[in-house]
Amino acid sequence: LTAKWSREQDYRLIKGLWAYDGNRIAVRFAYEWRNDAGAWYRSYGNENWEFATDGLMARRIASINDLPISEGERLFHWPLGQRPKNHPGLEELGL
Repeated sequence: LTAKWSREQDYRLIKGLWAYDGNRIAVRFAYEWRNDAGAWYRSYGNENWEFATDGLMARRIASINDLPISEGERLFHWPLGQRPKNHPGLEELGL
């Protein structure tokens, strides 16, 4: 994670619940970030999580795609930190 966080700067994430059943959950996500050269990306995909009886994650499967975008194509505009409650989610943004 240290290498990931040093590579993906100004990271902003939106996740949306896709499905759940028992101890499994599936989410869609998208996040925007820039590299140290200033190039912007939108990474998006799906994650599946399975939890053990103690509540800890037992298994994670993720499919992630990185799409280069221009600064003008960015959709996630809020100060670093948690996404504000009034910021549109994935569906509202057409993602």
